[in-house]
Amino acid sequence: MCAHVLVAEDDEKQAELIRRSLLAEGHTATVVHDGAAALDAARRLRPDLVVLDLMLPVLDGFGVCRALRGGTGRPDVPVVMLTARSGEDDLLLGLDVGADDYLTKPYSLRELMARIRTVLRRSGRGVGAGGEDPVVRSAGISVDPVRHEVRCDGAPVECTPAEFQILLAMAGEPERVFTRRQLLQCTRGFDRASTERAVDVHIMNLRRKIEPDPRRPVRLLTVFGVGYKLSGTRP
Repeated sequence: MCAHVLVAEDDEKQAELIRRSLLAEGHTATVVHDGAAALDAARRLRPDLVVLDLMLPVLDGFGVCRALRGGTGRPDVPVVMLTARSGEDDLLLGLDVGADDYLTKPYSLRELMARIRTVLRRSGRGVGAGGEDPVVRSAGISVDPVRHEVRCDGAPVECTPAEFQILLAMAGEPERVFTRRQLLQCTRGFDRASTERAVDVHIMNLRRKIEPDPRRPVRLLTVFGVGYKLSGTRP
């Protein structure tokens, strides 16, 4: 895995979107919903990075960040702070208490993932650490969540963001059958207009790009009555 990220966000739906996006990038994630739990998890689990909402119950993001930067906290852990406040004073206070980056709501998940990659790279954590390879491979397909690249038998493949997320999820678990609803969840935050029926269109387009003969797929297979799976063997 690239990095272990602690997500402290009291909005459960938004926290789940962040978690899924982190998993799609090859990270692991722990989610908590209040400041006290965030501080406890940061000390126990020693994550590589903390995504920290400012307006947390029990203890707000400023308080969590101050405690992390204190002598008994985690002064070394990078922090990306999220807030609905856009005032300059809040931005300066966030940076003053030790946040490494600061993102104002509403934000796109793609921008958040880009900020996380930058902070991890700058801190020397996560991506590429320990010689680990974040690229997932199956059936001659390689998906690089860091460089956002797809290759088929070594040749580059251009994918839309939704297609990329679907292929990344399936390549990470070859031979697993994904329902349309599960694949739809992979596109949340990247394809807001998508429906379960639209998943079929994404699959059809992917077959045009990665199959020797899209009419007779040997990589991206239909499991009738259930969904789709990516073969674990090269054709």
